[in-house]
Amino acid sequence: MNLSHFETERQSNPVDVIEFVAASNDWTFERAGDDELAMTVEGKWADYHVSFSWMEDWEALHIACAFNLKVSDHRVPEVVRLLAQVNAQVLMGHFDLWQQEDAVIFRQSLLLSGGAEPTSRQVEMLLSNALDSCEAYFQAFQFVVWSGMEARSAMTAVLFETHGEC
Repeated sequence: MNLSHFETERQSNPVDVIEFVAASNDWTFERAGDDELAMTVEGKWADYHVSFSWMEDWEALHIACAFNLKVSDHRVPEVVRLLAQVNAQVLMGHFDLWQQEDAVIFRQSLLLSGGAEPTSRQVEMLLSNALDSCEAYFQAFQFVVWSGMEARSAMTAVLFETHGEC
């Protein structure tokens, strides 16, 4: 299979769009370099460390959304089982366990091949999807790590849908 490679000149750095969206929404952020922007977002269950990175070689805008979770060695196998179950439910992106950082991380990329530029709406949706995914499954990770639950039971607990509000 022969895939053609076309050189295109990008009009702007996609991280510039993220910076514009963050500034427009009064989000506190740090521009660590030309190709990276980081922020902390307060969620219902945790503070999430969000990083947007422009990956020039793949023409992809990558988002990583992490929350701190120290997993003891004896709970790692159950967390891995939970990761498989959670990732089977997630439509876009996926979760990983980064033991060396004591973090669970949600990752997703937006391909911008051929010089495509991200829109503000795409950036907002990337962030929204990452945060919604972390919020939806945070407690399942807590149940497995801190309560000793099995992955299947933790998933059942967080996927239980309630109606109404107290």
